[in-house]
Amino acid sequence: MVAALERGLSASKSFNFKRMFDSSSIKHQKPQTIVVEKGGDSHLVESNTPKSQNSDSLSSESPVETIPPMISPLNRPGKRPDHRQQADTEMLKDRFAKLLLGEDMSGGGKGVSSALALSNAITNLAASIFGEQTKLQPMPQDRQARWKKEIDWLLSVTDHIVEFVPSQQTSKEGVCTEIMVTRQRGDLLMNIPALRKLDAMLIDTLDNFKGHNEFYYVSRDSEEGKQASNARSNDKWWLPPVKVPPGGLSEPARRMLYFQKDSVTQVQKAAMAINAQVLSEMAIPESYIESLPKNGRASLGDSIYKSITEEWFDPEQFLSMLDMSTEHKVLDLKNKIEASVVIWKRKLHVKDSKSSWGSAVSLEKRELFEERAETILVLLKQKFPGLPQSSLDISKIQFNKDVGQAVLESYSRILESLAYTVMSRIEDVLYTDSLALKQTLLVEETSDGGRTTETDSESAGSSNSGEETEKLDPRYSKTLLDFMGWSDNSSKSSDKPTKSPGLTPKKFSYLENLNGFRSPKARQ
Repeated sequence: MVAALERGLSASKSFNFKRMFDSSSIKHQKPQTIVVEKGGDSHLVESNTPKSQNSDSLSSESPVETIPPMISPLNRPGKRPDHRQQADTEMLKDRFAKLLLGEDMSGGGKGVSSALALSNAITNLAASIFGEQTKLQPMPQDRQARWKKEIDWLLSVTDHIVEFVPSQQTSKEGVCTEIMVTRQRGDLLMNIPALRKLDAMLIDTLDNFKGHNEFYYVSRDSEEGKQASNARSNDKWWLPPVKVPPGGLSEPARRMLYFQKDSVTQVQKAAMAINAQVLSEMAIPESYIESLPKNGRASLGDSIYKSITEEWFDPEQFLSMLDMSTEHKVLDLKNKIEASVVIWKRKLHVKDSKSSWGSAVSLEKRELFEERAETILVLLKQKFPGLPQSSLDISKIQFNKDVGQAVLESYSRILESLAYTVMSRIEDVLYTDSLALKQTLLVEETSDGGRTTETDSESAGSSNSGEETEKLDPRYSKTLLDFMGWSDNSSKSSDKPTKSPGLTPKKFSYLENLNGFRSPKARQ
C-alpha cells in the first residue's frame, strides 16, 4: 500500500509536465493504474482513458520510463501552425498599417487621407491581379484566390460605415418601443452587393473560355505571329496576335463570343453608371473651383461656346465637327466642358448680382446650356469608355474624405476597366474571325469566277459584321443611352451626319494607359 501511494505521489508531480508532450504517443499507452483515496483507504483502479482527456487521473508508471523526448510546442506533429494563415495575417497587418499611416511609412503625418489611401490600395491590387490579362482565358487559381481574399479585406471597412435608422422593439410585457439601430449606410448597402455581383460575372465570363480550341494566341516574334498581324493587332503591339481556323470560327463558337460580349457590355455599363453616380455625389474641391475662369466662354473657347449656345443644337453633329483623332484632344474637350458645367451650376446658385460669378444670361438659357454640355459628356463617355479620368474626377478623388465613396468609386472603376479589357479581347477574336471569313469568301469567288446575287448578299453581310467589330459602331450595339433608358432623338434622323468619315474613334483602355492603375495623385 505504501509503495502504491509513493507511485501515486510521484505520478501526480509529473502529471502536468507530461501533458505538454505529443498527444499521439498517448493513444498507444497501456491501461493506466490510478490511485483512488476513499474514506482514508487507497485502492488501485485500472483506466483506459487517455491522460490528456482525464485531468484528474494519475499515472502509475515511472516518469523516467514513460517520458518521451522533449518536443517543441511549435513542432508538434498534429498541431503545427498554419503557415499560410500566418502569412495572410502578416500581410493583412502590413496592408492596414499602410492604410493607417496614409502611405507615409516615416510616420511623420505627411500621408494622404484614409479615403485616398484605401482607393489607391484597391487600384493597385487590381493592377497586380488583372494587369496580365492579355488573353481570353480563365484566371489562374492562385491569382483568383488572392483577388477574392484581398478585396474582401479592403471591402470589410464598409461593414463598419453605418447610419441610424428607426426600429421597433417589443419587451417581454408586450410593450412596443421605437428605438434607433445601426445599419450599413444606404449607398453602400445597395452598391457593394451589386459590384460584387458584377465582379463574379466578369470572373465567370473568363472561366467560360476554359478549354476553347477554335482560337489561340501566338507569339508576335514567331513566323505564325507575323502572319497573324493585322491593322488592329498592330495598334496593340504588346498583345499576342489571335489565330483562328482558315475558314473562321464555327457558328456555335461565334454565337458564344457574341453572347459573352453582350454580357460583358452590360457589366461595363452597370459599373460605369455606379461610378458616374458616385463621382457626381462627391464634393467639388475648392482648389478646383479657384482654378476655373469666371465664365463658360473663357473655358470653352469662342467656337465651342458658339456651337453650344446656338438656337439649334445637335450633339452628334457637334462632335463630328471636332477633331477627336487623339486621346489628348478628347480628354481636353472633356475637361473644358466639365469646367463650363461647374461654372454654370455655380452661377445658378449665386444670388448676388455683383459677384464675379454673376451673369446677365437668363437662368432658362443657362439651364439649357448646362443640359447640352452634360449631353456631350454622356456621348463622350459612351464613344470613348476607356478614356482616362478628367481633371475634375482626379481632383474629386484626391481631395475626397468619405471612405465609403472612395471604396465605391475605386471598385466600380476597376470593374469598368476590367470589363472593357475583356470586351476588347473578345472584339480582337471577332475581328480576326471576320478577316478569315472574308478571305475565304474571296477565294471562293475567285475560284468560281463569279457569284450569284445570294452569295453577294452573304458576302456583304459578312463584311458588315467585320466592320461592326472593326469600327465599333454604336448603332450595331447597345449603348449607354439604352442602358440608362434615355432616347437618342438625334440618331433617328438619317440625313444628319453622325461622325466624321475619317475620325473613327479609337478606344483606349484605362487599365492599359495607366501602366498599373496609378493613383489619381500620380496621374497629375
